[in-house]
Amino acid sequence: MKALVAKVAAAAFVLFARAITAVRAIWPEEGLPAKPCVYFANHSSHGDFVLVWAVLPPRLRHRTRPVAGAEYWLKSHTNAFIGRDVFNAVLIERDRDKRTQDPIALMVSAIDDGSSLILFPEGTRNQTEERLLPFKTGIFHLVDQRPEVDLVPVWINNLNRVMPKGEIVPIPLICTVTFGNALRVAPGEDKEAFLERMRAALLALAPKPAGSGE
Repeated sequence: MKALVAKVAAAAFVLFARAITAVRAIWPEEGLPAKPCVYFANHSSHGDFVLVWAVLPPRLRHRTRPVAGAEYWLKSHTNAFIGRDVFNAVLIERDRDKRTQDPIALMVSAIDDGSSLILFPEGTRNQTEERLLPFKTGIFHLVDQRPEVDLVPVWINNLNRVMPKGEIVPIPLICTVTFGNALRVAPGEDKEAFLERMRAALLALAPKPAGSGE
């Protein structure tokens, strides 16, 4: 019964996300990887992973798991049901001193089990004027253990205006989710070079600022 309720709730989340945002997916020329991969995206709203998850084709969505903070998704029975049962999220303990499990090991295990991941390398919601915060190192440590995994950059545009900080009721606006071509860590590539290359690939998908002349 619980599984059925979760399945119905998942379908409802997809319909709601599409209705509120009129979301349009822009797909890469090469298409999306058929094998488990990591979708890494910019992060400005609590609804980011829902939107990425909602626009994926059903055959990919059903085996894609968002990576999210355990502290938020386990703070109530309702949150836990949504995080664990509806989205099957990989829940990461952010407080290093209180961790009982290695976050990288959890993500590697999910990939080995055949799941793709939705990951936000900035590590927190971007509430600044910068288009993208510096990346945390988790994505590098993940591919250091699984270098064969494809990395798909994803730019989410406008969702921070649909769900502004502190607001509960969404503001209907059109959003786009742009997927780039898959990337991989290069042999011998060091952490700093890798993170900068991934960050540049994500920024390349962002809409050009007004007045940029591009």
